Amino acid sequence: MADAPARSIGFAPEVTPETRVLILGSLPGVASLAAGQYYAHPRNAFWPVMGQLVGVDLPSMPYSERVAALKAKGFGLWDVLASAERSGSLDAAIRSPEAADLVGLVSGLPQLHTVAFNGAAAAKIGRRILKDLPERTRLVDLPSSSPAHARPLAEKSAAWRAALFGSQDVGTTGG
Repeated sequence: MADAPARSIGFAPEVTPETRVLILGSLPGVASLAAGQYYAHPRNAFWPVMGQLVGVDLPSMPYSERVAALKAKGFGLWDVLASAERSGSLDAAIRSPEAADLVGLVSGLPQLHTVAFNGAAAAKIGRRILKDLPERTRLVDLPSSSPAHARPLAEKSAAWRAALFGSQDVGTTGG
């Protein structure tokens, strides 16, 4: 009988009291866990997409500066799962998940108006956890930035821009 996969433990949330848009993934993958960074896989489209949306060349910056730039634009990052057993990085391989305290985090973000789910797995889990959010908080499903969900970068960026901003570019206001 094969050994059970190791338990992956997620990262702390990257937020400030001024966070207006919280982007939630499922759980960091192998490359991210190894690097200790959100969206560390070199083919993950997250940093290029967000860079296009906020008008900052995020991929060229050191990780700590990328995160600081997103926070300055009113964005926060976290995951819907605090931990899970998983072989590899695919969401389909997640077993024995433990939910993150999303309700606790969201309740401490007074300016939050949008929670966005990066991919279908994050949306399925996160929407269930956050089903009783105040109406002022919009829930948005985004196409996955994962390299496992191949779409051209321009297509992902356009879909994220439409879902997050619509006609109002909130990512570049107030920061």
